[in-house]
Amino acid sequence: MNFVEELQWRGMIHNIMPGTEELLSKEMISAYVGIDPTADSLHIGHLVGVMMLKHLQRSGHKPIVLVGGATGMIGDPSGKSEERNLLDEPTLRHNQECLKTQLKKLLDFDTDAPNKAEMVNNYDWMKDFSFLGFIRDIGKHITVNYMMAKDSVKKRLSGEAGDGMSFTEFTYQLVQGYDFLYLYQHNNCKLQMGGSDQWGNITTGTELIRRKTGGEAFALTCPLITKADGGKFGKTESGNVWLDPARTSPYKFYQFWLNTSDADAEKYIRIFTLFTKEETETLIAEHQTAPHLRLLQKALAKDITVRIHSEADYNAAVEASEILFGKGTAEALHKLDEDTLVSVFEGVPQFEINPGELQQGIGIVDLLAEKTNIFPSKGEARRMLKDGGVQVNKEKVNEEFTAGPAHLLSGKYMLVQKGKKNYYLLIVK
Repeated sequence: MNFVEELQWRGMIHNIMPGTEELLSKEMISAYVGIDPTADSLHIGHLVGVMMLKHLQRSGHKPIVLVGGATGMIGDPSGKSEERNLLDEPTLRHNQECLKTQLKKLLDFDTDAPNKAEMVNNYDWMKDFSFLGFIRDIGKHITVNYMMAKDSVKKRLSGEAGDGMSFTEFTYQLVQGYDFLYLYQHNNCKLQMGGSDQWGNITTGTELIRRKTGGEAFALTCPLITKADGGKFGKTESGNVWLDPARTSPYKFYQFWLNTSDADAEKYIRIFTLFTKEETETLIAEHQTAPHLRLLQKALAKDITVRIHSEADYNAAVEASEILFGKGTAEALHKLDEDTLVSVFEGVPQFEINPGELQQGIGIVDLLAEKTNIFPSKGEARRMLKDGGVQVNKEKVNEEFTAGPAHLLSGKYMLVQKGKKNYYLLIVK
């Protein structure tokens, strides 16, 4: 597989240094992507860089994930308007281990092949560097003029982004440049990849390698992912879409991809899945003949949910989605864990019920018309009950029904459905 051609048809190349493709065709090389360990989980914004490493490994080359333990203590000015919080070492180490667990699902760390994935932490080689040693051995090779010319620096200094920058952040590109030099000298790493906002930092590394060793290193960046409507990719009303199921449930994760627009789905299916070019083009063509079936979104959501979570999590997410749209069964509803149940019915009207009253049992008519205002009157509630238009926990009930503790989902919820599409979540508090 030709790595550069693979990235090209997927729309994953923004900038590439001349000679990169020739280098990849000559020998097996190592290439790296940096990830800041500012949290104990990756979010979907990280997936673009990880997918670049995945394609690199599939092409026979060696992927290196560089966890920025040292640079995470500084903060990267690229694309940021403020300095980030600095983390202590125990937190950084914990985050690194969590990230590696997630990355093992996406890259092959355990193979016997020479191109097995590797994770390194720049704190390991930066922690023993003295300030004087760094400015003597590294700082003297890159001029201030060169550093000031970078867009990320110019924007901050001119006030376009934030209110200036600290010396700490100004030195960031030197520290990142040294990472590249270190990996070049110790890991045969000749290529650094990242988002297009990283071009300045990456080329500082290639320049440092050239000036310090006379060697040649290369850079490749991918476009920053945007949404067709101009919104920020990977952000929802509740924040980042995380890979950790404790932060973003598999159901919400699945829903994020399922709800992408047609234009975005066409782009994302290329970037985030491993479908071949032919499979991708077939899916896009099929989708265009019947967009209402959302074939593209379903294929995208399935592929990425299974790879990040599991087949079982994907199936549970599909079942949970069907409950909301009227196809789910009582059995499927009872199988939902509390987080998924709350996620599925997040937007529906909610009513609180007194636990003491429920303990004694509440007649369905009183429940619907007095304890809640699902119906404006008892007469209207009775009429709909008589016509079979009311369900409790996905099972039809009649006027004789009495709700009690045995009808609670996860020990505290009851789902009432009025007609085909109106849901209400009753919560015992």
